[in-house]
Amino acid sequence: MKNRVQERIQNSRVSEPKASELENFKDVCVVIPAFNEERMIGAVIDDVHAQGYDNVVVVDDGSEDATVRIALEKGVVVLQHPINRGQGAALKTGTAYALGQNAGIIVHFDADGQMQPRDIQKLVEPIRKGRAQVSFGSRFMNKQSNIPPLRRLLLRGGRIFMRVMYGVTMTDPQSGFRAMDAHAAQTIAITQRGMAHCSEIIDEVHRKNISFCEVPVVIKYTTYSVTHGQDNFAAFRIAAKLLWRRMIR
Repeated sequence: MKNRVQERIQNSRVSEPKASELENFKDVCVVIPAFNEERMIGAVIDDVHAQGYDNVVVVDDGSEDATVRIALEKGVVVLQHPINRGQGAALKTGTAYALGQNAGIIVHFDADGQMQPRDIQKLVEPIRKGRAQVSFGSRFMNKQSNIPPLRRLLLRGGRIFMRVMYGVTMTDPQSGFRAMDAHAAQTIAITQRGMAHCSEIIDEVHRKNISFCEVPVVIKYTTYSVTHGQDNFAAFRIAAKLLWRRMIR
């Protein structure tokens, strides 16, 4: 199947990292895009550090609150966009920085507290073992994710869209929780500044024959994350952008 890997890795319990394992985390860079996340950014950084990942880059996307100050107090690298450009643009900036620092594996991680830092190890493992160049976290492969009903319906619609438009079959094509090796990160072009980057990255992986897998992860929706994040009907705007991109390509 064109050198492509589609694995379903069984959910497993990940314990706190042992001192002997921390050496394996040094080449992992966790990129966190953030826009007005003063409420959660500190705790998110602390939780990522607690899992043994010290190489953390926060890309502040034009925040008007204390996001930058809190991130700097946590001792992480902070890159700043002077204006809000969108999550895709922030990830592009952070990924380019990580590559410049010779990161071996780059992880994309949200700042709103939905993603679980213990799941980073699950995403990194198939790349480390050579089973895939990119791993995507899937909310639908783990029943612990409390996806709101309307969002669940729209996400399932996203599956159909990706299958019809790009010929890619995935359980969760709109997941922003992913890891990639340096070669894949250099190969994938992120041009969509907003949330359409999720589908764009999958399209890039598909067209450029980059091996990938899906990994079960837990996404915890809270009142804060649901109201702070994109609205449910952003999916229609994303679809329109991708259709336009496909027409002009």
